[in-house]
Amino acid sequence: MERGKGAWLPYIFYLLLFTPFTFFTVLMCSKVIPYFSFAHAVNFLSTKTEATLQSPLFLTGFYIHITSSAIVLLAGLPQFLPALLRSYPAFHRWSGRVYVFTILILAATSGLAIALFANGGLPAKTGFVMQCILWWFLTFMAYIKAGQKNYREHINWMIRSYAITLAAMSLRTEGYLMHYLLHTKPIETYVTITWLSWVGNWMIAEILITLGLGNYLFKKYVKN
Repeated sequence: MERGKGAWLPYIFYLLLFTPFTFFTVLMCSKVIPYFSFAHAVNFLSTKTEATLQSPLFLTGFYIHITSSAIVLLAGLPQFLPALLRSYPAFHRWSGRVYVFTILILAATSGLAIALFANGGLPAKTGFVMQCILWWFLTFMAYIKAGQKNYREHINWMIRSYAITLAAMSLRTEGYLMHYLLHTKPIETYVTITWLSWVGNWMIAEILITLGLGNYLFKKYVKN
């Protein structure tokens, strides 16, 4: 059957939307690999004190967090592709379970452990701790709503959860812009993006939900 005029527009939209997210996901996963040399002078670890690098709590939390976060990024992205759900519903369910339980059991909890060692003092530590707690809660609510078969609300909570997942992308992007465009001091940049990365993403998620993104995805997912 011949497709109607404009039938390909949604696919173009998804291509434009998911290309940067896919690029970032692949980039972040590639950056995990060097850490498994277990050297202390690698990237993020080089900013930590020797005392922190000798802490079993920090090291265990760090390696669990970078591994589980890479899994979460990979598993979360396909959740928002309606065509994939309609064609492969079993894949959607299983990748969704991987996303949810990896956050609840590994990523958010290990994030709490390393948040206690964050640079930037109490403001940064508090920001990261609150982010991990919120991430866990939003993901848990998405899981509960799915179990209740309240798919409209499930989608809304998943949008919120994935917004916090993408705080890793926002943190790096905002840090780059603040440093090179606003010329902020390193500590000012770090403390600011500690909060802005997830609070800003959460606000964007709420705006998108209010504008009807959740309803749009619900119709694409659930309705024929």
